[in-house]
Amino acid sequence: MFRSHRHPIDAAEPAPLPADLAKEVRRLHVMTRRRVSDLFTGEYHSAFKGHGIEFAEVREYEPGDDVRSIDWNVTARTGKTFIKRFVEERQLTAMVCVDLSRSGMFGTTGKTKRRLEIESAAILAMAASQNQDRVGLLLFTDRVEKFVPPKKGTSHCQRLMRDLLAHAPAGRGTNLRPALDHLSHMLRRRSVIFLISDFDCPPCNTQLSVLARRHDVVAISVNDPRELQFPSVGLVDVVDPETGAARTIDLGSRGARAYAAQRLADRDKRESHLASSGVDRVTLSTERSAVPELAAYFQRRERRR
Repeated sequence: MFRSHRHPIDAAEPAPLPADLAKEVRRLHVMTRRRVSDLFTGEYHSAFKGHGIEFAEVREYEPGDDVRSIDWNVTARTGKTFIKRFVEERQLTAMVCVDLSRSGMFGTTGKTKRRLEIESAAILAMAASQNQDRVGLLLFTDRVEKFVPPKKGTSHCQRLMRDLLAHAPAGRGTNLRPALDHLSHMLRRRSVIFLISDFDCPPCNTQLSVLARRHDVVAISVNDPRELQFPSVGLVDVVDPETGAARTIDLGSRGARAYAAQRLADRDKRESHLASSGVDRVTLSTERSAVPELAAYFQRRERRR
C-alpha cells in the first residue's frame, strides 16, 4: 500500500509517557469516544462510503434479477440458475493530517487553535476507527514531522491520540507542500484525507488539486475570533509566532478596522484557493465545539451523495 520514502515514518511502539501526559491521553480518549458515540452515530458511515464493490455470495435466481449477474459456472455445475451478489466495499483508509506550526498556539477563548486541531483530529480518528476503517496520522509544520501508517483497532487509535498530544514539533512555520508531496508518494489506495490547519501559509493549489483527483480531501480550517476582530486599545506590540518577527500595530478604531480588513481579505483569498483546488471545506472556531460543525458537514456530504 505504501512506497518507501525518505520521511519520518513511525510504526514502532512509542516509549512510555510521563504520568501527567498519560492521564491527558486517557482523558482525550474518553472524551472523544463519548462525543463520537453521542453525535456521530451513522453519520460518518453514511458520509464516507467505500470506493467500489466486492463479491458477497451467490444465491438462486429470482424473477426480476438482472440476468447479467448470473454465475454461469455455478449454474452449470448445479443445474439451477444462480446469480452473483455484490455489496459496496465499506472499508476505507482515512489519513488525519494536523498542522503543528507555532501559529496554532494562538487562542483567546480559553482554547488555542492547536488544542482545537488536536480534538478535531482525535474525533475524526475515533469515528474512522469505530467504523472499522484504517486510520493513519501525519503531523507537519514546514516539514513532515511524523507519519504513522494507517491501521485498524482501538489500541492503534489510542496510539494516534498519544502522538497528537506528545509530539514536540521541530519546525515553527507552516508549509503544506512537504505534507502534500508526502501523501502523494505514500498513499497508493484511494483514501479520505482530513487536512487540519489554519492555512496561514503560501497556497499550494497545484499539489492540492493533484491530491484531490486521486483522493477525497477535506480541508478543515481552524480559526480564532480575535484574528479578525480586534479591541480598540491603541498601540500594541505583536510577535509572529512562526518567524519571531516583532512589530507595533495601532489598534485604535481606524487601525483596528484596517488590520481586520486585511486579515479578512487574506482569509477569503485562502478560502478561494482551497475552493479552486476542488477540496471539501469545513471551518472551525476556538469559540465553539468542533463536534456540531463536523456533524453538520457529514450531513451535508450525505445529502450531496
